[in-house]
Amino acid sequence: MVTWHEEMEIKANIEVIWNLFALENMQRVMPQVVENEVIEMKEGIVGSTYRQKYQEGKRVETYIVEDLEHEDTPERKHNTSGFVLAKAFKIETSITLEKIDENTTRFIYYGSNQGVNFLGKTLMKLGGSKNNDKVVADFMKRVESEALKDIS
Repeated sequence: MVTWHEEMEIKANIEVIWNLFALENMQRVMPQVVENEVIEMKEGIVGSTYRQKYQEGKRVETYIVEDLEHEDTPERKHNTSGFVLAKAFKIETSITLEKIDENTTRFIYYGSNQGVNFLGKTLMKLGGSKNNDKVVADFMKRVESEALKDIS
């Protein structure tokens, strides 16, 4: 299993950053998610499901994402979602935003990627954590740069 936990401060208001994770803006921070369709929206968000399509090169994977945790207060925003990718990987990701002041937000991104069958476990061993570290770092930088675009 690969896990990650990264934090950074972004010089942007918490609402500006949270807005990047709204369905209509998600492609700005996750450009490889080429489709994100609501299957069922639950009151309070937890239990809501979405059909996502993720494109890697020419290959497109379709999977179902479920919201597992959700919090939306003026001081703290949090969402955890989970999905199984290619019947081989169980992925859970959490995004937490904590308001430091009106123009500064702590962005916390953590999660796990676990092989669920022989193929998934083998690929996890071969892949190592270096590639995952790069994906996480690139994602965090993209969130920061998109947030800064919205405040300028």
